[in-house]
Amino acid sequence: MTELQSIKNRFGIIGNFPALNRAIEKSIQVAPTDISVLVIGESGVGKEHIPKIIHAESKRKHQPYIVVNCGAIPEGTIDSELFGHEKGAFTGATTTRKGYFEVADGGTIFLDEVGELPLQTQVRLLRVLESGEFMKVGSSQIQKTNVRIVAATNVNMMRAIEDGRFREDLYYRLNTVQIDMPPLRERKGDIHLLFRKFAIDFAEKYRMPELQLTDDGVKYLESYTFPGNIRQLRNLVEQMTVVEQNRTINSTKLAEYIPMNAQLPAVISRPGNGGSTSSDFNSEREIMYKILFDMRSDINDLKSLTSELIKNRGSQNFSNQEKDLIGKVFKTENQQVAPSSLLYFENQNQVVQNPTTIITDATDDYENGVEDIDLEEEPQVVSLSLINNERDLIVKALEKHKGRRNRAAEELGISQRTLYRKIKQYNLED
Repeated sequence: MTELQSIKNRFGIIGNFPALNRAIEKSIQVAPTDISVLVIGESGVGKEHIPKIIHAESKRKHQPYIVVNCGAIPEGTIDSELFGHEKGAFTGATTTRKGYFEVADGGTIFLDEVGELPLQTQVRLLRVLESGEFMKVGSSQIQKTNVRIVAATNVNMMRAIEDGRFREDLYYRLNTVQIDMPPLRERKGDIHLLFRKFAIDFAEKYRMPELQLTDDGVKYLESYTFPGNIRQLRNLVEQMTVVEQNRTINSTKLAEYIPMNAQLPAVISRPGNGGSTSSDFNSEREIMYKILFDMRSDINDLKSLTSELIKNRGSQNFSNQEKDLIGKVFKTENQQVAPSSLLYFENQNQVVQNPTTIITDATDDYENGVEDIDLEEEPQVVSLSLINNERDLIVKALEKHKGRRNRAAEELGISQRTLYRKIKQYNLED
């Protein structure tokens, strides 16, 4: 515990949260070795402290320590920055230049935001990790380097691997030891300590009285999710130190700077933590749509099959169980349709012609599922053939809308693509 507190004091780390202490302890344990370390955590949690501790407690502490922000270097020049280049290797390369891996030979390189590395650079980095070899851009000469790599990222690496944005072999090579940095919202007991530390620092910097939090102000901060983590809290304290005349800060004043209803959703992107993103939501929504469309297709196929059975067998040959099943298939929102009503109408003025044709009028629209089809007032003989009915409905819809296929498709309740396919199927293009 004495060593842990000494490290905290040395690197300015505030807090006693168990997960934070565990991260520091692991850093101290792996420091004497040369194995690669991957630091996982959200943006603003203080991941940069871990490689500093590892380097300072290692046998390389007197050698160079270089920090490389992989996300801030343009993709076209990152290979040159990391591995160097020869004179004339590309436009603007007027001299030979050493890269970070050559300069840091014997020391430590901290690759911040390593998840942003281009795939081509990932291949080069993997070679350095496996054999310690690299080549400058524009050179065919292999060079050796003895560098310890500590990487950090706030990207969900497993999802990046699935999306093809990060090499799986490089991930496991970097992730020999993984150190997780907890977000500030999980360190509620440390929030007030950090506030006081920042308040003292900025009061001294700007030569102003120190900010003080009331009890309700402490509770307000502890209930806030801090999507920007420690960086957000630090900026908040600095802003209030400069702007506020009253040095006592309560929940009402804090709400002016960080209103609760303006909080961003807290998404933990560490691998294996079950955090979700908008891409997860979109994928699940697409799956649900597919299931619903498949169910709709299955129901339509079942209705078509049942109609064929009724036409071929006649309603009088069905058992009670079959009649109940058919009624369920053809039920509407407000009524249950009996199998017999598919062939015979309760209206006493209508007469059955034969098992395959019926007398019908506008009250029979429910069978075809179309509401606005113009039917003659006089009774007419209608075929029960699904193909004939479908073709007739398409023709009537096109005539009604004067050939406008988009409106006809909307009228029929089908997509324009389906309508175009049906028009071609029934030779209705003319």
